[in-house]
Amino acid sequence: MWVSGLLSRARTPARLLRDVLPASGRRGPAISSYSASAEPSRVRALVYGHHGDPPKVVELKNLELAAVGGSDVHVKMLAAPINPSDINMIQGNYGLLPKLPAVGGNEGVGQVVAVGSDVTSLKAGDWVIPANAGLGTWQTEAVFSEEELMRVPSDIPLQCAATLSVNPCTAYRMLMDFEQLQPGSIGDSVIQNASNSGVGQAVIQIAAALGLRSINVVRDRPDIQKLTDRLKNLGAEHVITEEELRRPEMKNIFKDMPQPRLALNCVGGKSSTELLRQLAPGGTMVTYGGMAKQPVIASVSLLIFKDLKLRGFWMSQWKKDHSPDQFKEMILTLCDLIRQGQLTGPACTEVPLQDYQRALEASMKPFVSSKQILTM
Repeated sequence: MWVSGLLSRARTPARLLRDVLPASGRRGPAISSYSASAEPSRVRALVYGHHGDPPKVVELKNLELAAVGGSDVHVKMLAAPINPSDINMIQGNYGLLPKLPAVGGNEGVGQVVAVGSDVTSLKAGDWVIPANAGLGTWQTEAVFSEEELMRVPSDIPLQCAATLSVNPCTAYRMLMDFEQLQPGSIGDSVIQNASNSGVGQAVIQIAAALGLRSINVVRDRPDIQKLTDRLKNLGAEHVITEEELRRPEMKNIFKDMPQPRLALNCVGGKSSTELLRQLAPGGTMVTYGGMAKQPVIASVSLLIFKDLKLRGFWMSQWKKDHSPDQFKEMILTLCDLIRQGQLTGPACTEVPLQDYQRALEASMKPFVSSKQILTM
């Protein structure tokens, strides 16, 4: 099927959108058309026209590439991951939903092919990542506005660049923003669940780089020892299962390390309740996901007598509340950790774009520790 269009932008003339917009005429990061005298370049993109089960509603379509305007940047996408937020967005269960039809993907890395005459911060050959969510990275190439992109160093591994702007940033901000943690052998510790997730792996490494000790909770599985070894190789001090977290013997861990002042919750339900029980008085639990699809249940006595705090974190909201320069500063800090060997990309499986259904299905299976990366 041939579809005319690409991601729409606020400045796109409305008359060019007549055939593809919903009746309301509202525009967002959806599919738009473009008229040009020259033969347009053809682009392959993963598009969804309505919300639902990702393997069923996402389709590989051909699009036309818009001409490069004065403030535009032509980007050839190199690699883009499938994150839980991408899945939730396609399902319609996310805090940010693009207008439909839309190109999937919130994260990835591309290389600049050409820039418009008014572009000053980028040049051909630069590597770029999305400045914000909702850009639509699951496509072979695209034309974006300069302000929608951020340059990243090209001397870091491709998989690290492709997965830089969501999980590592989330991990870094949660470790830095909620408690003033002290490093060292008798310093502060952090406890987290979903420790083998992309954020979890980043938390382990960044915490170790900061001199913090970590307790990492995972679900039990047949290859638990293999997973434990891999997480410890990343810098995890303790790796325990959800079942072990609930046992009385858990207190033995704190004979040689302090109770954590920070808990990071991506699961909810019973798992989050157990994380709260392990916190030191005055500690904070930050929730950034809800994999169990169950509410966070907090004991009244823990809130009153231990003065525990419950907070939430969403990277997209952090970006709204902070300047592009602050985001860039964080990205460069993370790139320094990558260069120093203190931060690596998550375990990944590269999948060609045309095999997207296999990648989508794999990303939704339980106990999968490998992130699916679409290669263009």
